[in-house]
Amino acid sequence: MNITAVGIDLAKNVFHVHGVDERGGVVIKKKLNRNQILDFVRNLPQTLIGLEACGGAHYWGREFRACGHEVRMMAPQFVKPYVKANKNDMADAEAICEAVTRPNMRFVGIKEVEQQEVLMIHRIRSRLVRQRTALSNEIRGLLMEFGVTIPQGIWSVKKFLKEEEFECKGKVTAFAVRAFKELKEEFFEINRRVEGHDKTINQMAKSHPICVQLMTIPGVGPITATAAMASVGEAKHFKNGRQFAAWLGLVPRQNSTGGKQRLLGISKRGDKYLRALLIHGARAVSRYATAKTDRLSVWVAKLMEKKGVNKASVAYANKIARAMWVILSGKDNAYKTFEVVQSS
Repeated sequence: MNITAVGIDLAKNVFHVHGVDERGGVVIKKKLNRNQILDFVRNLPQTLIGLEACGGAHYWGREFRACGHEVRMMAPQFVKPYVKANKNDMADAEAICEAVTRPNMRFVGIKEVEQQEVLMIHRIRSRLVRQRTALSNEIRGLLMEFGVTIPQGIWSVKKFLKEEEFECKGKVTAFAVRAFKELKEEFFEINRRVEGHDKTINQMAKSHPICVQLMTIPGVGPITATAAMASVGEAKHFKNGRQFAAWLGLVPRQNSTGGKQRLLGISKRGDKYLRALLIHGARAVSRYATAKTDRLSVWVAKLMEKKGVNKASVAYANKIARAMWVILSGKDNAYKTFEVVQSS
């Protein structure tokens, strides 16, 4: 049996498989349970396997690749146009099989276990940071009802909780004091866990040579460097730095027709977490740009004056992404990388 491509629709327990030969004829059409899928793939002759990026897809991609097959993963929105008529699991498997053979298809890199471990730390930390922010806002709001005001910001809340007693010169009743002390304990417990993850991420960044290079780019710290290293994987899949920036959604959307080019705001496609980190890093650089005289600061300051802080920050985030691509693809050292991107 000559099989040139196989599409597998992944699920929690039931997997649908669709395979074709070199003429496009259907040679496999099966429904398998979770315990059968690996044995089935091991017995297949070496072929191309297509998967849809979803929960567990990276795990299955590594497993199928270990069986000797070439595995390619695609975003669901790129597979959807190949679904014919009504949607069902077998139709999805057929669409995946057809989409994976298209020469212009864009593929998602399969993440290694180490990359997923780093991203796991980032996801946990991100959730804790959101919880800490929500809790600090709750504390500030509740205290305001008793006539006690705290400035905005995590550090202001932390300083107040460390230095002040909730009695606040009789403004807070004994009953409320007990409730606020519980909130205080909860806040510092979440803060302790966030700081623990920050320490882990800092150690990861310092021990990884690529992260050390990435952190030489202004606006890139340990969190951004480790997130980029874990999210991107093989940067060589991108043709150039602009393509990498487009993958992160840092380039304008287009709505062009009739020979007229119309550019809109940034597309916001791709990994929103990494994109947010890059923009936050760019804002940090922009904040002090007007007080410096180096080439980068002068460029950012001029752009802020012309376009405003937000657009200047996004523009610089685009430049950071391009510099990161050069480092991640192993083109040059970090200092020259940044100089090349600046002059482009």
